[in-house]
Amino acid sequence: MDKKETANKVPIYKLNSKEEILNYYKKWTEGNQYNKDMVIWNYTAPHNAAKLLNKYSSNKNINILDAGCGSGLVGEELNKLGYKNIAGVDFSQNMLDLIKKKIYQSLELIDLNKILKYPDNYFDAITCVGTFTYGHVKANALDEFIRITKQDGLICFTINEGIYIDYKFDKKIEKLKNSNLWEILEFDKASYIINKDVEAWLCIAKKK
Repeated sequence: MDKKETANKVPIYKLNSKEEILNYYKKWTEGNQYNKDMVIWNYTAPHNAAKLLNKYSSNKNINILDAGCGSGLVGEELNKLGYKNIAGVDFSQNMLDLIKKKIYQSLELIDLNKILKYPDNYFDAITCVGTFTYGHVKANALDEFIRITKQDGLICFTINEGIYIDYKFDKKIEKLKNSNLWEILEFDKASYIINKDVEAWLCIAKKK
């Protein structure tokens, strides 16, 4: 896995503290600029993840958590594929405020770096796209994702290529596999933000 320099590709990648990042999102969402930039930059991760989840789930009524839903781009892609039972959570209220109506059944302000409020074995599937990136959510969140996912449920997520090793996602994924907590169904490099030359690891796993 060759590592290329990605930390300078997008301004928010240079921020580390939660306060800095939240303030950045506050400015970035003004005038819907965030969504405009995602179009200009050709942000393909939401489409890729929704398509991958759909490959392994034929039931359109499954209960999905879109963890780190941002402005709702993954939810929109899931809606196009027929999924409607989606809960969205994010740590930026400014991002949540950009979400179109009727994309999600519920929206909530939640920090994914903390213990999640949901009971064990609650969701049929989890998507987490664009959230495992610089200064955002750490690898330990995967432990919580497994806890709140039902047996044989699906966890579909991206990891920015620049933080995969530095944030120890490689070790966490391997540990969960060796502990027989999940089965990796697919794990491949995929397009992410094409016009910024940033790729991501795209993974889908099944909880055991």
